[in-house]
Amino acid sequence: MAKLENKLEKEKIKIGILGGSFDLAHKGHLAISKEAFKKFGLKYVIWAITNQNPFKKKTSNELKIRINHCKKIIKNNKFIKVKYFEDLINSNKTTDLIDYLYKTQKYELFFLIGADNLIKFHKWYKWKNILKKSKLIVFDRHGYKKSSLNSKTYKNSTNKTVTFVEFNKVNISSSQLRKI
Repeated sequence: MAKLENKLEKEKIKIGILGGSFDLAHKGHLAISKEAFKKFGLKYVIWAITNQNPFKKKTSNELKIRINHCKKIIKNNKFIKVKYFEDLINSNKTTDLIDYLYKTQKYELFFLIGADNLIKFHKWYKWKNILKKSKLIVFDRHGYKKSSLNSKTYKNSTNKTVTFVEFNKVNISSSQLRKI
């Protein structure tokens, strides 16, 4: 039975999902996408753009502008796909996107987040469902390592559900870009 499960797992396409408002997308998003692609043997990474992040104030740029900006940033990285799923799944909740991709049984899902998001991950809608159906890959961000490693989610997870990745960080954020 274990051999059959391993065979089925190997046949699944490994994809990464980096969700967010991408207001504006930047080289940090690109860096973690490249790192996840290499480190976890992903077939591709989806930048799943949300119209409105439930944890943030209103976005500064329209959805169409953000999508076009993402496409410009990834132009030479064919393994990254920019997608807007909210019309398709009728939701902006991560758990609903994970359910949608998971139900096909074609994918092994890797959900990518920054360490700053791990701190409050336990407040995300149906966060345990996300961990059940995907592997959470957490990328270190400057100044967040200690807090994220002490987070409720990290302390209550296993190495199979949450992986903390240390890498050469890009010290930039979307909010910094909007100030320029």
